[in-house]
Amino acid sequence: MRDTFDGVEVFVEAVEAGGFAKAAERLSLTRSAVGKSIARLEERLGVRLFNRTTRTQILTEDGQQYYERCVRAIEELRAGESLLESGRRDVVGRLRVSLPVLFGRYCAAPILLAYARAYPRLDLELSFNDRQIDLIADGFDLAVRNGALSNTSSLRARRLVSQRKVLCASPTYLAERGQPHSLADLGNHDLLVYWRNDHALSWQLPDATGALIEVSVSSRLRLDDLEVIADAAVAGMGLAWVPYWLIRDRMGAGDLVELWGDRPSATMECYAVWPATQYLPLRSRLAIDALATELPKRFKA
Repeated sequence: MRDTFDGVEVFVEAVEAGGFAKAAERLSLTRSAVGKSIARLEERLGVRLFNRTTRTQILTEDGQQYYERCVRAIEELRAGESLLESGRRDVVGRLRVSLPVLFGRYCAAPILLAYARAYPRLDLELSFNDRQIDLIADGFDLAVRNGALSNTSSLRARRLVSQRKVLCASPTYLAERGQPHSLADLGNHDLLVYWRNDHALSWQLPDATGALIEVSVSSRLRLDDLEVIADAAVAGMGLAWVPYWLIRDRMGAGDLVELWGDRPSATMECYAVWPATQYLPLRSRLAIDALATELPKRFKA
């Protein structure tokens, strides 16, 4: 019976990863080992699953049909595993989580590491990347994402916490340049702009009536790391618009001053996102619960 399933996991991983090399990386195998495993599977089945070239591996018609049945079988196995897990308190198995770099490091990772400490049989893998990965194609069980979510039937989401964004500057900068009192005043100041994908992300700031307005910003200082933006603000190089959690300690130390704190402020939502499935494994469900419970505590002013 065991031989019946030999190579199936490698085969499915190769399909979903888009090639043998990527599958080898995910499975911690060599590319040669992946190729040999699939070759043995093809020999046992008596069909060719992939058309191979020196650089690509493309599913044959037989391969596509076999893949679809393998996926359904794996989903059934996962459903059975989830049902078994739900009847016990122990958390076992591997949990792969994708996290944004700074938010992950300072806010989410400590919670997930404490969760792993509570369940010694859990294998936890944390990957830090600001690129919005494809959970299913990249083999992740869970992701933490900031900002608006796209509508897709292949994913499920749960809101975790709301992050307040603040306009700030150093006391030195304000003493030299003065404090802006309106949106129009921003044109007379140096702005520290968050720069992603070759364009500046707009700011959302209150106008004279308190309504939040999306403001297009430009500057000679364009950075793609929020922590560097906060450092530059502390150094007196301009105004910054950043999450409150990132600069809370610097404000407490007097290195930064919040501007327009008496006005409405924009917020950015944070979500847990996971592949849509009939049964969510206990290890994933409890990780989401831990994040939803603990993150709001870390965001209290």
